[in-house]
Amino acid sequence: QVQLVESGGGLVQPGGSLRLSCAASGSIFSIYGMDWYRQAPGKQRELVAHITSGGSTNYADSVKGRFTISRDSAKNTVYLQMNSLKPEDTAVYFCHADLMALRNGVRRHYWGQGTQVTVSS
Repeated sequence: QVQLVESGGGLVQPGGSLRLSCAASGSIFSIYGMDWYRQAPGKQRELVAHITSGGSTNYADSVKGRFTISRDSAKNTVYLQMNSLKPEDTAVYFCHADLMALRNGVRRHYWGQGTQVTVSS
């Protein structure tokens, strides 16, 4: 019933920018927090950015000052603005949400299928 759909990935040159979007669809009672993770080839999945229901944010040291996470509560959407991109930012980026759906009333974690970001000249 509930799905997370990412968009905005693609190929960009070093120093460029991309804006990722993640829309949570379905009957949702409440979203407690949303995150962006990424996984580079041969590496573990890592937390990139987090935003709470109260609007508090947190970032991985590697992206601090370059990436910004934000939300649009009316659209149940979270964004990741990525500036000054580096080749080491290349990864599949996954959206994650901690939310409660209306149908079953259970608080659960949901994952998107990921969107590829490639930073290369």
